[in-house]
Parts: sequence; C-alpha cells; structure tokens
Amino acid sequence: MIDEFRALHTGSVLVLPNAWDVASARLIERAGAKAVATTSAGVAWSLGAPDGDQLTRDRAVDLVARVVAGARVPVTADIESGFGATAAEVGDTVRAVADAGAAGVNIEDGVYPGLRDLAEQTERIAAARAAAALFVNARIDTYLFGVGEEAGRLAETVARARAYLDAGADGVFVPGVADPEIIAALVSQIPAPLNVLVGPGSPPVAELAGLGVARVSAGSSIALAAYSLATRCAEEMLTGGTYHAQAADLAFGEVNALLA
Repeated sequence: MIDEFRALHTGSVLVLPNAWDVASARLIERAGAKAVATTSAGVAWSLGAPDGDQLTRDRAVDLVARVVAGARVPVTADIESGFGATAAEVGDTVRAVADAGAAGVNIEDGVYPGLRDLAEQTERIAAARAAAALFVNARIDTYLFGVGEEAGRLAETVARARAYLDAGADGVFVPGVADPEIIAALVSQIPAPLNVLVGPGSPPVAELAGLGVARVSAGSSIALAAYSLATRCAEEMLTGGTYHAQAADLAFGEVNALLA
C-alpha cells in the first residue's frame, strides 16, 4: 500500500476528503477516493477529546488500525505533532502507525499560536523518516496560524519546507492558503508534492491542479459539516418538534452493508 500511495502523488491531483472513523472512511472510499486520510480533529472529537495533542497515542493508533482494517485503499494518518515530547517518541508513534498498516502520516510544526523551533522540528521529521518507510507529509503552519509578518511568510514556509525535505519528508502540507498566486509560488519553490487544505472559499480542485498542487485535503471541514447537521437535527426536534433536517440521502441498510 505504501508504494501505491506514493504513486498517487504523481500525475493527477490526489483528492482526500478526510475521515474520522470507519464508517466515514468507507463512505469516502465508496464515493471514489483513491486513498483515505484521517483528520486529527475529527478523530479526537469522535473519541471524546479536543484537537491539539490532547488524545493519547494508543487511542489514536487504535483508530488508525480500525480504519485501515475497514478500508480497501491506502490510509494516511494525521498524527498531529507526533504524540510525543521528543523526537524519539515521534519515531515510536510513526512506527506504531506503520505497524497498524498506514501508508503515510502528517506531522505538523505548529505549536499554537506559533511554530516549533526549526532545528527541533527537523529532528522530529528525521526521526519519523528513520522509523518507517511510509510517506511523511510535513505540515507547515505559517499561514494557518498567521505567523509573523505576511510579507515574510512565503520565505519562512519555503525555508522550513526545504529543511524538512532534507530531513527525509516526502511531501509538504501548507494549510491556510487560498490565494492562487501564493499557491503557485509554493509549488515553484518547494521541490516536492504540495498539499493544500480546501473547503468553502478555496479554489476548485481543477484550478489547484492547474497550479501544480499534488494533493488536496479537507481537514476537519467534513466532520464539522456532519456535526453541524447533527446540531440542526437536535435543535429542530427539541425546539420545534419536527424532523425535517433528518431527511437523509443514505438508507440505513446502505450504510449498514458497508460495515458488514
């Protein structure tokens, strides 16, 4: 699965609607996704924890193992900043995720509201690379967190991307960018597959592909949409006594059969 997943980063853009449990992964796969990516926020919420390195490694890895077991396509796991205080612990996490059957991982450098020290993060990426042969996607949060002066973010992002690639990363993920000019500049200056985060307000996939983006992912937005619908259903039922929001495109048996 790892070689198959690597190959998906060449040619046409890899589109990853993110999953947070086995059922969402199976539905995304059935919709035509060539791979399944987990969302750390959605995973944490589904397990009763907030996003932001609050979930334990064991619970996160268990969820990855269950998604891998339920999917028929490669799975890449968002492991936040690596579920470890040290580079060695990040390596342990990546090894466990690889043992669970994942073909890739995302590792972020954001430590809200800023970024982890570059040398420290480079060491963590190197530990991830040494731990397993899976696809290491290095996430850079300069734009997502609005770090520093806007005029300097492109240069900071490119410098970090090159350092992470030198440490063994296979791809670079820059969430928080929607401006086609910035995306094109990132593509031209980062010598690796570029992943951007998409959702309402983002350029369409076809436009991003034309800019040279290799991979697009939805992050937590699909999980948020699902939870938003659950909220509307509950509020309508509790306040109005009606059930219109519960009208579903999927049948009970249809979803049930996916997990049989």
